[in-house]
Amino acid sequence: MTPRIAKFGIGQVVKHRVYPFRGVVFDVDPVFNNTEEWWRSIPAEIRPSKDQPFYHLYAENADSQYIAYVSEQNLLPDDSGEPVRHPQISETFERTPDGRYRARGPARAS
Repeated sequence: MTPRIAKFGIGQVVKHRVYPFRGVVFDVDPVFNNTEEWWRSIPAEIRPSKDQPFYHLYAENADSQYIAYVSEQNLLPDDSGEPVRHPQISETFERTPDGRYRARGPARAS
């Protein structure tokens, strides 16, 4: 397997192509890096290829917030500008005036 360059970056807001959830990317695996059991739990007709980037998301749907692991083929950019509600986002990111998420840096002395 030859890894591809990731299409989405850390802090980018994305949405799932099929299911109604969205999230902020907080990590990227260049190829599948989860358990075989997890991968096989996906119905064969929609199971993604392992040789593509997979994204760790602080995700949300209408009912809850959670961590998601999603293949690149199932993600689209979310350009809504709406904030993502996941409670862990503020530990890792700060929201910029243009609605994006930027990794929090070390504290700076004034």
